[in-house]
Order: sequence, then structure tokens, then C-alpha cells
Amino acid sequence: MITWVMYDIEKDRARNRVAKICKQAGLYRVQYSVFLGTLDAHEKDTLELRLKDEINEALDKVYIFPMSKSELQQTVLLGQAFDKKLVTDAVLALFF
Repeated sequence: MITWVMYDIEKDRARNRVAKICKQAGLYRVQYSVFLGTLDAHEKDTLELRLKDEINEALDKVYIFPMSKSELQQTVLLGQAFDKKLVTDAVLALFF
């Protein structure tokens, strides 16, 4: 499934670790605090557990949004949206 991860994390160290975990999971950065990629259910659950260990739940926010391919194709991208060079062809092709 296509998965978006968005976050607002107060401390630099935790924010950097969350970004690293997202990259290790195979997600691609589309904005500073937004990642996109394809994960199966097990990978999504593993990502959730790893991210939960890194954040301060009283202060930080992490959103994990699964989305179907058809829903992604209906997504509206305005302006520069994201750097398409940073996203794999497999994910990028879903937008066209």
C-alpha cells in the first residue's frame, strides 16, 4: 500500500532519527517532514513501532496515512508539490 508519513517533531535529534528510520523503511522524502512510499502491512506496523520509540508522545506528532493507488492518483499536486527526482519511478508513475 502507498504510505504517507508526516511529522512535527520538536527536538532535532529525534527528528533526524525519524527521518533516518523512514528512509531505512524505503520511503522517499517529498518535503522536509513528509515521506512517501510503498509498504506492506507488516512494514507499516514495524515503522510505527520504531517511530513510537523515537518520539516524545506528549510533544511530537507523527501521522501515518495508508492510501490506495486509486486514491493517490486522485491526489491534487499544486505548484512544485515535491521534487519528483527524489521519488522512485514506481511511486511517481502512480501520479500519472
